[in-house]
Amino acid sequence: MIIFGRIFLGFGVGFANQAVPLFLSEIAPPNLRGALNISFQLFITIGILVSNLINYFTTNVHPHGWRISLGIAGVPALMLCLGSILICETPTSLIERHKVEEGRKVLGKIRGVENVDDEFDSIIHACEMAKQVKDPFRKLMKPVSRPQLVISICLQIFQQFTGINAIMFYAPVLFQTVGFGNDAALLSSVITGLVNVFSTVVSIYVVDRAGRRILLLEACVQMFISQVIIGIILFKELKTTGDNLSKGEAIFVVILVCTFVMGFAWSWGPLGWLIPSEIFPLETRSAGFAFAVSTNMLFTFIIGQAFLSMLCQMQAGIFFFFAAWVIIMGAFTWFLLPETKGVPVDAMVDKVWKQHWFWRSFMIEDDRPDVKVV
Repeated sequence: MIIFGRIFLGFGVGFANQAVPLFLSEIAPPNLRGALNISFQLFITIGILVSNLINYFTTNVHPHGWRISLGIAGVPALMLCLGSILICETPTSLIERHKVEEGRKVLGKIRGVENVDDEFDSIIHACEMAKQVKDPFRKLMKPVSRPQLVISICLQIFQQFTGINAIMFYAPVLFQTVGFGNDAALLSSVITGLVNVFSTVVSIYVVDRAGRRILLLEACVQMFISQVIIGIILFKELKTTGDNLSKGEAIFVVILVCTFVMGFAWSWGPLGWLIPSEIFPLETRSAGFAFAVSTNMLFTFIIGQAFLSMLCQMQAGIFFFFAAWVIIMGAFTWFLLPETKGVPVDAMVDKVWKQHWFWRSFMIEDDRPDVKVV
């Protein structure tokens, strides 16, 4: 029953991860798109924190503590279900389904103004272009769609190879390894959860001011330094499985883990969802983001299954493994990831991809007429 329940939960999580970022990107004005979209990640981090708190308080409830932990997960699911009934469709979705006037009304409602003619015309134009594409998945395989597809898939792979899910999944095991007891290990997970939440709030404030690239690059430096120092400490001190760190060293490792989580939570965590949701043109947006979500789920599964064995075999070396991936991620961001701050989603081709030193060579087959931009 637990396995079947987990499968159904997987369907729900997959649908939500596909729908919510696209929904937020389509309703948000360009100057607030980053902050609004990252609110999705903020509530994920709040959920992680709440789950850690629940686990902490139910760990000593015998014999049904684990049932309480799993059962309470139905509460946010019910909230999501009820909320989905109350919210409106996006203007783009309504216009695509030939509900043009309703789309105009919704656009005026979410913008808070009556005159939305320019943005409305831009959406109409994008929808007309999308109608010309009968098979969006085939269009994704063409060179003109390669920049968005490659970046979306790579961001999801890199997001997992930062090592964040490995650390969050097995934080109690990790903290036990460095000397904390069972309860203290769960409490340490609560601490990292708090760091996760507050750092995501920082991202909401900064992303539309500083931009996407600077957050990603700064976080690469921060995560690399944290992981290398953790690796050196553990490599030096944990010479055998039974050894523990001193109390001071163990606390320092927790601080470093929090520093790592901090860097991830204001960069690769939220931006791994934000950027793929905003860079595809309308005709391939849903299909392209589906590739991103599927890639994320696949590599979440792979890392989740492999991390414990890797930790046992590689021990401290696992942090050097993830640190090496952070270097690759930083190079990818520096050379191949363009800035999308403040660019309307339907103007990405002309304002971003056709201007990039590398990706513009893939735009020569783009037969889309100029998009009217607001």
